[in-house]
This record gives sequence, structure tokens and C-alpha cells, in this order.
Amino acid sequence: MNKTERVEIRGLVADFEQWGRRAAEVQARRHAVQVAASNGERDLRARSVGINRAGQVAWRIIPLQSSDKGIVAHLWERANLPATSANDRALLRLLAEDAPRAVAEVSPLLGMRRFFTGSAKKQSAEAAAEALRRHHSAVTKARGPQRLERLGFPTAPRGSGSLGLHALLDPALRFDLLSGRTGPEPEILDRSVFGDLPEALDAITKVVASEDSYRSAARNAGEKVRKAEVRRVLQEMPLEALKAATRDRLRLGPLAEADINTVQEVLNRGRSLSTLPGVAETSARRMLGAAQTLRRTTYDEMPIRIDIANRRPETTHLLRCLAEWDSCRVTRGASTDLERAAELAPLRTAIGAWTSHVLVVPAGTVAVEGLRESIQIVKRRAELLGMSSASGPRSVHTDPWDDFLARPADYFVMLSELGFLTEDENAVHGDLPEEIIEAVRNQALSGEHLTASLRGYQSFAARFALVQRKVIIGDEMGLGKTVEAIAVLAHLRSRGETHFLVVCPAAVVTNWVREVTGKSKLRAHRVHGPERDRAARTWVRDGGVAVTTYETLAWWEPALTKLRELACVVVDEAHYIKNPQAQRTIRTKHLITRADRAVLLTGTPLENRVEEFRNLASYVRPDLTVDATDLSPRTFRRQIAPAYLRRNQEDVLTELPELVEVEEWLPMSGADASHYRAAVERGNFMEMRQAAMLQGPKSTKMQRLVEIVREAEENERRVIVFSHFRQVLNLVARSLPGPVFGPLTGSVPASQRQQMVDEFSSAKHGAVLVAQIVAGGVGLNIQSASVVVICEPQLKPTTEAQAIARAHRMGQVQSVQVHRLLSEDGVDQRIIELLAAKKRLFDDFARVSDMADSAPEAVDLSEAELAREVVAAERQRLARSAAGEA
Repeated sequence: MNKTERVEIRGLVADFEQWGRRAAEVQARRHAVQVAASNGERDLRARSVGINRAGQVAWRIIPLQSSDKGIVAHLWERANLPATSANDRALLRLLAEDAPRAVAEVSPLLGMRRFFTGSAKKQSAEAAAEALRRHHSAVTKARGPQRLERLGFPTAPRGSGSLGLHALLDPALRFDLLSGRTGPEPEILDRSVFGDLPEALDAITKVVASEDSYRSAARNAGEKVRKAEVRRVLQEMPLEALKAATRDRLRLGPLAEADINTVQEVLNRGRSLSTLPGVAETSARRMLGAAQTLRRTTYDEMPIRIDIANRRPETTHLLRCLAEWDSCRVTRGASTDLERAAELAPLRTAIGAWTSHVLVVPAGTVAVEGLRESIQIVKRRAELLGMSSASGPRSVHTDPWDDFLARPADYFVMLSELGFLTEDENAVHGDLPEEIIEAVRNQALSGEHLTASLRGYQSFAARFALVQRKVIIGDEMGLGKTVEAIAVLAHLRSRGETHFLVVCPAAVVTNWVREVTGKSKLRAHRVHGPERDRAARTWVRDGGVAVTTYETLAWWEPALTKLRELACVVVDEAHYIKNPQAQRTIRTKHLITRADRAVLLTGTPLENRVEEFRNLASYVRPDLTVDATDLSPRTFRRQIAPAYLRRNQEDVLTELPELVEVEEWLPMSGADASHYRAAVERGNFMEMRQAAMLQGPKSTKMQRLVEIVREAEENERRVIVFSHFRQVLNLVARSLPGPVFGPLTGSVPASQRQQMVDEFSSAKHGAVLVAQIVAGGVGLNIQSASVVVICEPQLKPTTEAQAIARAHRMGQVQSVQVHRLLSEDGVDQRIIELLAAKKRLFDDFARVSDMADSAPEAVDLSEAELAREVVAAERQRLARSAAGEA
């Protein structure tokens, strides 16, 4: 290699050394940026806390402070590092790895050592020099130095406002907690949203702690009642149950010989069983283990029941503890708000004094707005608790049984809050699709304006109505649909809504006004009767809950159409508007359409034809497609599921006493039969239905009714007597002994109906309320009665069910006896057959079930068709009977 070549190579070496240093700097810088960004992500992840809802993480929360802008800067730098192509990576490898090796190999040709270098090294150096020439040519031709400069600097200039904390939401930063996710968008909330939350949580915790001793005392008392009941059950459980529990061939003879006859007696003996003659130690262990298994199983399945017929000391103590807890707690009615506080508890330690923002990342389907709403609910609840003065428990009545009997539903709600009354989770959801169930679970329910505590299934219904906006709540009668609707209105009031309207039958206007006033802080306005003008004007001006009737709507409709905002309309006994051609239906439907939300309440959405049920669904959700060509029950229920929620008593009211229904088939007396034959000859169907009661003391049904009332008085019960016919009711009222209230008929003003019920409820045992079944069987709560008598079968099964539910409902503490008075000969038998067919229709379509998928029209009959058919059949039967006697 000559001098010129050596100069050339030295120039190449100098270039590659310079480029190599620059390439190393670029690689080091890129690595440092990557590490800094990864460390920043790791730091943010380590701070994150999960907020759970319904057992699953709903949001991931990351507290942020001003210094986190440095992390944002690192993420920005990483995101803006120039992307490296395959050629870029090859260039960096060449300059950082390949070229330095070639430089090292060519060095023997460039200095004095070249004179002492062997031929082999000279050949290697020559090859390296040639490689440097090729590499240098390739690098310069590909503008390698310029590319190096590009790889070392961000691709975009850093704007002055682009690196605030909100830049974390920029997808370009590729923050790993936000990358590749789906669902609701994450948000960053500033301190104005959550700043007071720790103090609010502390305040709530303090109040709950102040009540906790009373709550714990009530819980411990409940456990004693439960254990005592388990002991009584095991004391009556025979020894044979031990074999069933273990599927083992236990020799029980030695136990019987030792006068041990029940499972509880085995437990009483314990380990001393092995000392009995004929009982080996292994057998004793098996026997005792089986007995303990039975005790655990019985305990797990044992609900708490308040037996008013057996006022045991442990139950009295429980009631006293519940009364003391209830008297001191300012959190009454706040259970749903306290649930939200418990959800947000992880934020208490996560939010510090330096926290300026929080990054909220939805982990499921609930948007950040749901978290913001929960924070506001908790802060408002803390504010309300701060305004409440808990000066210790008020004095509790000497006998807590009196307070329990006066308001049993309140006590059952407390037992439910303590976990002693469990609900079937699937039954609570009715027949709803999973996606709606999830949305309902995630819906907040503010208790700010609610003063009543809700059962779990009631809270679910209120949230269902909020999520779906316009719905039918078809809960079985007696489950508390009224308070479910009031909870919806109270929540909407906490969101700034002001005007709510309840449309109901006249018979229950008073009850609605009482319930709104007693279970919420909302103001009720009675827009019915002589003061309706003043009440309507006050409601329009001040807002609140206007309670009116279907009939009053005709008068009020012109003024209502001018109202700009109607937040929610509640339609009670919504089956009243099943006929789309009726004027009250047209008026009510117009309100439903205008209102932002609507809640239709009915325990009997289907009375005769499926078409009626379909009409109700169309009022709230005209967008639902109900296929008229496929009327199978399962298909129908699936199609209306988004708008319809129903739960049944036996599924959610585990504490409800037994319902005993007795069909009392009675012969007609001579006077009854004579009257009945005359009615048949005249073809008078309605007279045929009454014939077995109208002979007064000579009628077998009346004689049996008097016996039932006397038995009820002896058993310290009150009685409701239902009939469709006023003539029957008047005769019953004159014929019965003891205090009789009524008849309660459709002609009795609504306010007087409630007064009549109140007087009956406070009367002595043996009192009777006589009521027309279409008037007294709707809307009124009469759980002070525990004996129901239905004088004749009704033409709709839902009519009888409604009447029975007046007594057998939440808050009832006695078993309810239902006596159906039926004549062996005559029209009653045919009506009973019709009732059975109609009940199958209701169960198939309106009640959650999986029964047969027959078409409903096959079993439907109009009342006119029924009358013609029955009269004709009875004429033939009586004619045959007369011919036989002749």
C-alpha cells in the first residue's frame, strides 16, 4: 500500500470513528428514552387502584401529580423517536459493530508497525481496507450521516402545551395501560371532582362506626335466634338422618339403647359417645361428624323468621336490638349510597395532598361518568349525614313486639341488610338478558331524597327503570312496586329533575300521597278531588310528585300539554290502559310519549289476551318487535325482555309466611237451589253466580262464612270478605257478628276507602272488612288481615290474585288463609275450570317460567261467550236432573 492509499484509508478510518461515536450516542439515547418511558409506565401502574362494582373491576384509577409531567415527557420522547427501517438498523450495526472491527484490522498498515507486520496480517489488513472503501461508499451514497442525525432527534417539535398530564390520553404516546383497549374512553379528572372525596369517605366511615355497635348487637342477636332455631330443628331430627348425611352403615342401635334419639342429643354427648356400650371410637367419630355436618347444613339453610305465635326470649331480644339500631342510625335509607362509598374506599389512601388529577381507565363497560356520579353521590351523602344529628338512640318501646307489628316491613328490611334474608340472585334479575343485567348492576342509585331502605330486589328494579328509561315493572303483588317507583323519582330529583307525575286509580290516590311523603323527601300534590286546581298550580310552579287519576286526566290534559318538562310518569295498575281505543289509554299513552321516562306498574300485565300485554309493551317501547306469527311464550318473553321485569313472591320474599288456600265445596241448601234454578230459567248469568249467598242465614255459604269469622276471632285474626256483587256484600255486612267495616265499593270516595282500611286495621280481632273485589282488591295494603274469604269464583284469575295480595304481601307476619266458597252444584265448577285455563296463559306469557308454548287464543273466552255457554249447559243439566227425578 503506497502513501496515497494510506492517506485515503486514514481518512476513511477518521470518518468511521466519527460516525461510530455518533451511532453509539444515538443507540444510547434511544435506549435511555425507552428505559425512562418504561420506568415511568411501571411507576404509574404501581400506583393504580381498582374500583370494583358487582364483584368485578369497573375502573382502574391512577393518581397523578404535577411532577408526572416528566413521565409524560419520557413517553412523548419514546413515541416520537424516529422509526428505524431495516436499512437504518443495518447502518447502525455497520457503524457500531462491523466498521470498528475493520478499523482495528486495517491499523497495522497505517503506522510504523507496517514494517514489522507479517504477510498474513498484511493480507487481512488489505481486505479490511477494501471493506472500508465499500462501506464508506455505501454509507455516503445512502446519506448515512444525515440519517444518523434524524435517528437521534424527535420526529415532531414539542409544543408548548402538549406535555400536560392530559397528554397521557393521546394514543400516540402508546401508554401501555391505554394501548389496544376497547370500550368506554378513559378520562383525566381534576381535583375539583375528587378533592373532597377522602374527607367525605372519612365522615361516612365515622358515622357508620358510631352505629356499628348497635348493628353488631343486632347481628349477634340474629345469630342467636338462628342457632336456637337450628337447635330446635335438630332436636326433632331422628337418628336415621345420620345415615342419610354420610351414606354410611352406622350402627345406631347402641345410641337408642342409651336413650339418644335425635341428632341434637348426639351433639350434646359429643366425644363421650365412645364411652357408650357397643360404640367404638371410630364409629363415635363418624356419628359425631355426621351430626356436625347436619348442623352446618341446617344452619346455612336457616332463614330468620319472626314467629308472633311463639314469642321466644331470643326473638324478643333480636327485635329490641333492631329497634335500638333503627332508632340511632342516620344512615337509614342510605344503603345504596353506602355501597358506593364502599366501592370508592380504595381511593381514600390513593389520593394524596399532592394529587392534582386522576387518570380513570374503564376496565369494563361502565364509562367514566359512572365513577363521577358515584363520587358526587358519596360527597352528597356525607354532607347529608353531617347535617343529621345523631344524639344517641331514642327510647325504645318496652315491648318491641308492638313496634314490630306496627311496621314489620321495616324490620324485614333491616334483617335483609344484616344478611339474614337472602334472595335468589337469578330471581332478582327476572328474565332479563345478561347485557341488561350488567348495565343495571353498574347503574348508580342515589338515596339523597329517599328515606326508606330498599331490599336488594327493589334496588335492582329501580336501577332497571333508570337504565331502560321506559319500562313495565310487573313484580307480583305485595313486593313493593310503589317504593321501587319512588326510588326512581328520588334518584332523578338528585340529578336536578323536578316534575314527576303518578297516574293511578282513585282508590289508591291517598296511599300514593302517603307513600311518597313517608318514604322520600319529595313533596306530593293530590291533583284529585275538590282541591285539584290549587294542587295542580302548585305542582306546576314548585315541582314534586303530582298524584292524579285516570279520570282526572281528562280535565287536566290541556294544561299538562303546556308543561315543558315532565321527567317521569308513573302509571299504577297499568292494566287499566290495556285497551288502546279507550280514552284513558289514549290520554295516558300521550303522557308516556311526552315524558323523558315512564314506569308502568302492574302485577297483572295479562288478564285475558296476550294482545293486551303486547299493547302495554308497545306504549313504553314502540321500537320492540313482537312477532305476531310466533306466539310461543318463550319467544314472546324474549322479545319484550328489554321493557319488562317481573319477580315472584316465593323467589325474593323468603320471610313471607305461608299462604294456605282452601277450596270449600259446599252443597246448596233447598232455598239456594230453588233460587238458582229460577236464575237459570231466566238465563241470568250474574244472578246464577250470586244465588248461593242471597238466602242469608238459609244459605250454606253464608253459614260457613259466619263459622270462618268466629274461628278467626278465636285465633286472633282479622278477615277480609270479597265479592263481586254489591247485593251479596250488603247482605254479608248485615249477617256477620262482631265489628264489620264496609262495604267498600267503587262508589266509596278514595279518601274514605283508606280511612275505612285504617279503622279496620286498628280494630279488635274478629273484625271484618267487606269489600267489592274490583275496588278493595286493587292498590290497598291490608296486611293487618290474615284471613281472606272469596264468596264466589271470579272470571279472571288475576282478580283473585290481586285480592289475596292485599293481605299476603311484604310485611305480613301471619300465615294467610284463603277460603274460596264454592257450590258443588251450579256455575262455580265451570268458572273454576276457566280460571285454571287462564292461569296457565298468564304463567306462560307474563310470569317467568318455561312452560308449554301453546297459542294463547286456544284458551281465551270472553265473558259474554262464557255466560252463554254456562247458561246453556246448566239448563241441560237441570233438565236431565229433573227428568231423572221424574
